[in-house]
Amino acid sequence: MTYGDTLSISIIDDNSHPRSLSVRASSYFAPTLREVPAEAEIPSHKLLLRAGYLRKLGAGVYTYLPLAWKVIRKMEQVLREEQEAIICVEMRMPTLVPKELMEETGRWGLDVVYKLQDRRKADFALGFTHEEVITDLARQELRSWRDLPVMLYQVQTKFRDEPRPRGGVIRTREFLMFDAYSFDRDVSAMDTSYKAQRAAYERFFQRIGLRYLIVDADGGAIGDLDNQEFMSLADVGEDTVLCCDSCSYAANAEKCPVNPAAAPEAVTASMAEVHTPNARSIDEVSSFLKTAASSFVKTLICSADGKPVVVLVRGDHTVNDVKLSRLIGATELELAPEAMVTAVTGAPVGFAGPVGLSGVPVYADHAVTVLQNAVTGANKADFHITGVAAGRDFTWTVAADIRVAEDGDACPMCSVGTMRTTRGIEIGHIFKLGDKYSKAMQLDVTGEEGTPQPIQMGCYGIGMSRSLAAIVEACHDNDGIIWPISVAPFEVTIVVAARQDDAQYEAADSLYRGLKAAGVDVYFDDRDERAGVKFKDADLMGCPIRVVVGKGLATGVIEVKQRGVDGVDSVEIAKAIEHISALKQRLLDELKPVTEHA
Repeated sequence: MTYGDTLSISIIDDNSHPRSLSVRASSYFAPTLREVPAEAEIPSHKLLLRAGYLRKLGAGVYTYLPLAWKVIRKMEQVLREEQEAIICVEMRMPTLVPKELMEETGRWGLDVVYKLQDRRKADFALGFTHEEVITDLARQELRSWRDLPVMLYQVQTKFRDEPRPRGGVIRTREFLMFDAYSFDRDVSAMDTSYKAQRAAYERFFQRIGLRYLIVDADGGAIGDLDNQEFMSLADVGEDTVLCCDSCSYAANAEKCPVNPAAAPEAVTASMAEVHTPNARSIDEVSSFLKTAASSFVKTLICSADGKPVVVLVRGDHTVNDVKLSRLIGATELELAPEAMVTAVTGAPVGFAGPVGLSGVPVYADHAVTVLQNAVTGANKADFHITGVAAGRDFTWTVAADIRVAEDGDACPMCSVGTMRTTRGIEIGHIFKLGDKYSKAMQLDVTGEEGTPQPIQMGCYGIGMSRSLAAIVEACHDNDGIIWPISVAPFEVTIVVAARQDDAQYEAADSLYRGLKAAGVDVYFDDRDERAGVKFKDADLMGCPIRVVVGKGLATGVIEVKQRGVDGVDSVEIAKAIEHISALKQRLLDELKPVTEHA
């Protein structure tokens, strides 16, 4: 395929290997691009557009072209094999979810939910996750503890009204997702299902060639019990991940706990009010007073479900909205409007401080509670206070860990190592739901003692379209994509160097048919194009093995090259099928999981 060319598809079936879908380039649909669209900023987005895998329809909405769909279908096949191994059964749930179901769990009001009405004015949501639907099914069908355990899954399109779609298919409004649900009689059995899914996830990501890190995470709107994310580390990742440099602990920054601060130093100064004209921010006041930001008490007036609260963190720290929301129990948490700030502090925005505040709950991060000789706002325009001592000059309602963990913090698990920051793309998430949904939706079964008991649930998700992009982020070079062989759209690309040379074409065509009969998924570039163009296209597409039938045919040899690896093998044409099949098997063997099925 030449840049800018549009080709159409022709699938050749092979009875002995029905999963082999080999094609000729002259009859394949893969519209490529000469230039990278201005919207594409990260490598995976650029390459998937250029190589003819994706096309954008609207913000956060993409069409998956044949190449991309083939990769996704191969990922699905691996996933199905791993789910079947743990007796998780495939099903399909509706995309339309009745409002009444989501009201049972209090999730109808979430701002990511797409809502619509039918002609009878009945309200529905487009499924963004299916806890309500699967729980409704379970409460109709599960009666006794003898019906358990049950695990069900689907692969389905999901919809979320993302405010800022980005990164191609990394964050979209319509996406393809695997979601599974487990139903168990008690907490111990739920733990067993959770561990089985975690192991299945590990095998799945190993088999599709996607390196991952398992991190502790926050459950968000789905659940707040134990849950873990599978992260593909990438510079373009949206999530900040902290990893201990001594033990194996890792966590999303939203979740990562911070150790309590050391004991306070002795108080050595008295409070003094200082004029700080036009200095509002920590940076401005720090520069004006020539004092480090770590000596400041940052005072934030927030609105928690419409009521004012005061939040205190050290000047060089950042409030962790997730931790704070959970601590307060707030559904909606945001910075207070100016009128609320003035009502609480008596001063304009930018001069708030804890000294003298009353009548409002104060939540202080642990690091603030040990500050002595600190600087804070004076609750007075253009003034701050120096020499402030926590506990002496101000107090708090609750002291807790409410800040974002940072690079350099001590590990909260081993207390020996140091947490280091990296970036990651969330490719999977597993949750213990407990009885959150079963209680809300009255999903009970009769226990062994004959009394009703709520079912313990778990849910498990993998972003299939996001994994497509994550693989490309991890597996590419300056020339294009480098697909792991297990999910490559084609395992082998055959390039006939001179299409007009009958001997070359016939040898390439014979090799194509032979490889197809041997169960190899082959893309035969039979176009009448310059060899250099075909080589560039092969690199861009990213198939793991490239075979060139060219001048070497005169001496009975062809070239075999592994994508992304230096060097070319000269192979006798008579031994080519055996050589290529062996190389394919070696590449597949390298992706085999090290763990056995449960």
